[in-house]
Amino acid sequence: MGGMDIEAEPTGGEPAVAVEWTVVESDIGPLFLAATGRGLVRVEFHADAARRVQMLDRLGGRFGVEPVECASGLLAEAIRRLEAYFAGDPRPFDLPLDWSLTTGFNRQVLRELATGVPYGTVVGYGELARRVGQPGAAQAVGAAMGANPLPVVVPCHRVVESDGGLGGFGGGLETKRQLLALEGVLPAPLF
Repeated sequence: MGGMDIEAEPTGGEPAVAVEWTVVESDIGPLFLAATGRGLVRVEFHADAARRVQMLDRLGGRFGVEPVECASGLLAEAIRRLEAYFAGDPRPFDLPLDWSLTTGFNRQVLRELATGVPYGTVVGYGELARRVGQPGAAQAVGAAMGANPLPVVVPCHRVVESDGGLGGFGGGLETKRQLLALEGVLPAPLF
């Protein structure tokens, strides 16, 4: 944060958390990144001006502070790891993550996904449900994927239908295809 501490009280009585953000270019378009002192808290696809404003409003409301634009400090390592990922580096994202934008079942599923589905592999919605002890919750796993605040880093693009279909994806199916192609799961798109 460049030595700047933000002291404020958000609604709900919790102490304020400093939030840094930036937009980085990637092979799948601009990505909005935000981090707190606890770790990376948000990744958002298609980070045009309107999307940035929306994300800044949400984060400001959630954390009780005005997010500060900064591509160093809290975000420096996340930016380096994303650049390496898009260059084909298969290493896991060993980044501190701030899980405060997800709770309960969704958090449980996303944590399993983050640690249990490595680069270049896929898992079915039903299998992921079984892994978290809820074998009948494939649809709920789909909802958790749609609510993932950390796509790419927490690789919801690696969750597919049991019949081999892609399923849904918050960043759009073409983005999901591109990410799976980058990891060697699908053939590269023809464009």
